[in-house]
Amino acid sequence: MAQILSGAPAAEAMLAGLSVRARALRERGVTPTLVILRVGAQEASRSYERAAKKACTAAGVESFTIELPENAHMDAVLHAVRSINAEAGVHGALLLMPFKKTEQAACRELAASKDVDGVSPASLASVFTGERAGFAPCTARAVLELLDYYGIEPRGKRVAVVGRSLVVGKPLAMLLTARDATVTLCHSRTPDLPGLCRSCDIVVAAAGQPGLLGADCFAPGQVVVDVGTNVTPEGLRGDVDFEAACGTAAAVSPVPGGVGRVTSAVLALHTVEAAERQN
Repeated sequence: MAQILSGAPAAEAMLAGLSVRARALRERGVTPTLVILRVGAQEASRSYERAAKKACTAAGVESFTIELPENAHMDAVLHAVRSINAEAGVHGALLLMPFKKTEQAACRELAASKDVDGVSPASLASVFTGERAGFAPCTARAVLELLDYYGIEPRGKRVAVVGRSLVVGKPLAMLLTARDATVTLCHSRTPDLPGLCRSCDIVVAAAGQPGLLGADCFAPGQVVVDVGTNVTPEGLRGDVDFEAACGTAAAVSPVPGGVGRVTSAVLALHTVEAAERQN
């Protein structure tokens, strides 16, 4: 059987280290603080909010929510974002928006220095340039944190990243390239996707299609990281056929219980890093 890359111990180790850094900031009179701006009350947003606050508490990070109604006018949302930008006591912000137009406008308005979820254009640009203007998307960095915790070195490895979103696929490809991996960014329409995946040392599935990668995508000795979080009638499923991957690969991350557990810890990490940079 493959080694199971559980996210829980990786997240716990991160949060334990963060609590030390947060305590050092407090001793200097700085309380690392995250604000969550949530528009509406969708369960997916509230679930992410609960996970974020739990991670912040474990890391010694203060967190609070600004809630606006789902029908809030764009001006009200942008005013809230500008207030966050101007508040010196707030070091990081997480934006939870139900509508794409509202979300895009708010992301453009958010200061990169407080964009701890890596959603602003400046933050995304910094992932490609290697500058520290903002932060990488939390899920993309969580993949690297999970690999690091289990001692899996991407340097010199061939990596297939399946999925080309700005939330995971594209920024993760850049982060892995910066770590000296040779990355192929592919997707569900890539010709002979199974053959390409089998040729790689590490496969990261982030396409958002349940069970996209089946038994014909895996080879002995591989590391398979499943980022997919798809709600199905059978429950939460990843992009990977977990049983098939476990029967072939050397290590596989589960869904749930894998990368998702680390993502909230990365959000707390970015908030502490933002507080350190700003002070």
